[in-house]
Amino acid sequence: MKIVTILGARPQFIKASTFSRAIQKDSDIEEIIVHTGQHYDENMSSVFFEEMKIPEPKYQLGIGGGTHAEMTGKMLIKLEKILIKEKPDWVIVFGDTNSTLAGALAATKLNIKIAHIESGLRSFNNQMPEEINRILTDRISDLLFCPTIAAEENLIKEGFLNYQCKIVQVGDIMKEGARYFRSFATPPPNIIFDKPFKLVTIHRAENTNDSNKLFTIFKALNELGNSSRIIMPIHPRTKKRVDELKINTDNIEIIDPLGYIEMIWMINNCDGVITDSGGLQKEAYFFSKPCVTLRDETEWKELVNNNFNVLVGSNYDKIIHALTSHKFNDDFSLELYGGNNITSLIISELKKATI
Repeated sequence: MKIVTILGARPQFIKASTFSRAIQKDSDIEEIIVHTGQHYDENMSSVFFEEMKIPEPKYQLGIGGGTHAEMTGKMLIKLEKILIKEKPDWVIVFGDTNSTLAGALAATKLNIKIAHIESGLRSFNNQMPEEINRILTDRISDLLFCPTIAAEENLIKEGFLNYQCKIVQVGDIMKEGARYFRSFATPPPNIIFDKPFKLVTIHRAENTNDSNKLFTIFKALNELGNSSRIIMPIHPRTKKRVDELKINTDNIEIIDPLGYIEMIWMINNCDGVITDSGGLQKEAYFFSKPCVTLRDETEWKELVNNNFNVLVGSNYDKIIHALTSHKFNDDFSLELYGGNNITSLIISELKKATI
């Protein structure tokens, strides 16, 4: 069986690390990795391949920056040529990025089967580019691997049982990767960790592109910084906006983007997470940390429903309350994201569907 795995952004590298390690042990599968270059900053991209021991991509497309249409269009053109040349049995796509959608579109036009890992997630907010990407990718995929029961239910409600596809609820492959790499995690250099800290990440366009939201979020973080240590590995997009808008960061420790191993250490050793990331909400749960999400909705509703996560958007009062007064659930024994055989289930289903 020959597969082409398409990667482009940080969360995809995390999932692919687990997937590729398992495939390397299977002589029946040949994997070809394509890196679109969607995360084009050195600290946000190539370092993941080194840290996670993912095989070097056979193809590096170098497509980063530009509008969603520009990026997706360029990817489609280059991916089509690769798929025609390689003739894989399957194209594997992860998550909800432009790379995900471009890979799925290129494959379906060539009648190549598509497996979508992390299928069925919905925020029900069509203003999010990720929501459009995941909906369209699901609709043209042949194997839909759902990370949660809610994701599977979403597909059923949308009528996917009437389509020529198979839905399989396997659990979240990101869980296996995060817990595997915890034992290798190391702290970022040149930072003294002598007191508790909260970990912050902000990168979503809905926050960075809206100056009012960004000002309000940083105002709340600066207020919290008077009594708590706040550390923020800053995304390039966010740094650009903070500099442009001259936003005050006096009470926030701004540091450069981190590699995955260092980021895992930070999550495992912080006393709480503040983020607008989808993946980091789950990683906080995997490492038994409360999470405050700077969004009005989330794909990971089970975290909110079980009070491991609270949604605050960009509301100043909600952010302050969540981090000073909210009583989070501290029983992290629930198995919300599957057991310990997620990757093997995926590979087994791929093999069955190839016969």
